Amino acid sequence: MSQTATNVVIMPKPSDNNTSSPEREVAGPGHRSPLRAGTSAKTADNAGEGARATQAEPSTEVFAVFGVEPEIQAYAMAKYSRSALSMKESLREISTQKAEKFLNTFYFQYGHRSIADLAHIALAVERLSILAAIEVADEQRWDGQERSTRYQDFKKSGYYTPDFGADDEARKLYRETLDFLFAEYEALSAHMTQYLISITPKPGDMKQDAYERTLKARAFDITRYLLPLATNTSLGEIVNARTLETQVAHLLSHTHKEVRVLGESLKKAATGAAYNVNADSLRELVEQIRKVDPELGARAEQELLREVRVAPTLVKYADPNAYEMETRRELRQAARELMADEPLAPSKAIVDLLDEEPLEVEIAATLLYEHCHHSYRQIRQAVQVAGERRRREIIDLGLRHRGRHDEMLRGFRAGQQFRFDILMDTGGFRDMHRHRRCIQVMQGFTTQHGYEMLLDMEDAGVRGRYEAAMRRLQTAVEKLAARKTPEAEENSQYAIPLAFRKRALFKMDFAEAVYISELRTTPAGHVSYRNVAYAMYEAVARKYPPLAKYFRVHDVTAPVDLLQR
Repeated sequence: MSQTATNVVIMPKPSDNNTSSPEREVAGPGHRSPLRAGTSAKTADNAGEGARATQAEPSTEVFAVFGVEPEIQAYAMAKYSRSALSMKESLREISTQKAEKFLNTFYFQYGHRSIADLAHIALAVERLSILAAIEVADEQRWDGQERSTRYQDFKKSGYYTPDFGADDEARKLYRETLDFLFAEYEALSAHMTQYLISITPKPGDMKQDAYERTLKARAFDITRYLLPLATNTSLGEIVNARTLETQVAHLLSHTHKEVRVLGESLKKAATGAAYNVNADSLRELVEQIRKVDPELGARAEQELLREVRVAPTLVKYADPNAYEMETRRELRQAARELMADEPLAPSKAIVDLLDEEPLEVEIAATLLYEHCHHSYRQIRQAVQVAGERRRREIIDLGLRHRGRHDEMLRGFRAGQQFRFDILMDTGGFRDMHRHRRCIQVMQGFTTQHGYEMLLDMEDAGVRGRYEAAMRRLQTAVEKLAARKTPEAEENSQYAIPLAFRKRALFKMDFAEAVYISELRTTPAGHVSYRNVAYAMYEAVARKYPPLAKYFRVHDVTAPVDLLQR
């Protein structure tokens, strides 16, 4: 039997030199040398027993950074890959001018766009419509919170009125319709609160205000269906500068004027002077210093009250995205042509777990999905019947106008194992929309799929009133959409209440399917998305029975304790 030759590296014996140095005594697995750069061995040897006792501590230094503008912070962090300076040294030597010069060179000229990931920006957006808020929150890398329709009363929030130009008749119909909706929202909120109080005894250990607050939140959960997409809301977001740049470009390219104006406002907020929460107290301090020492007061004013702009460089070139706008126009036309003779098929279920198909078919069907109101199965069938040549033409439309720095459209994010075509009310969709680990492709807002009807309305004796309101709203929306004015269809969508259903395609992995099903079936949640999440679980369980046991879902048919939150 032949032997296999093995190369053996003989390590030299440890040197006997300096074996008593502190570094050699304490250095071991999991520890770096405690000697800082520039610290000589001689200095360390003379440090004494007190220093030697602490040298077993890891030499890694971790510290939080506070009080640095986002772009300067991004510059300092980016210098880790281009300089041997520490963070503290970098921050001390960086000026605003240096940061701007660096970012102009490396970010814009050389295309090192990951630098902008290091600049995080907090923004507040107040008094925008729910419709616009949905578009702002549609950025996958977005972190934020919007005003809740459960915990807040929206009767005094007001609503957005789009630009109807010289069409006074449309403006009058729109305002009358929304005023009616808000009056119904206020009346039914009060009615539902009293109804829930009448059927829910207060536990002896629960305070009266907590009891009433909890049931009022439940009432708002029900009557939010009457709130139109025009309802004013507010949100806060924290994003990195690259995400903000992408978000602004998307908003500037939108179909709705309000959203385009909002994109410009976000751009101005990032590049202009930021709100300083400490400005008043700092100004008072500066005046106190000035009284003692005018020269020192002037210096304090310069340092403490200087204008801060959070992203004057990284977002300044965010412009409307020609790729997005041209592609949307061409894909809309393709969807109209392909689906022209296909009526909307009645939906058999609120959740449809889709079967696998060739990747080309999935991409082409998904690209058309957001530009019509048909189900994914209907679109896929039409794409398959159209043949390979037509499929490739559709895919080509999705990439024809793509520029050098443009990300592919969301429709190209294909290949996930679990794809759910979901038809649900817009209010419930807003909650599901928060799940960012999945790919979401939204269809437009419409009244074509009908509206959601909660049994609570019937139990409270207001079903007839509610349905009459929905019929009136649907008629008004159709009239507004038929007007011969610019963006008439887009303007009409603001009058659509959250009760009306819309489609969205959710693509995800198994872990996300489990997460959404578990989180969104909890008894404290809204009945709408609880039913959707449970239907997702049931669809997976039917298709993959062995996986069903890994879902820790709540039974949505079990009675709900209205006081549980």
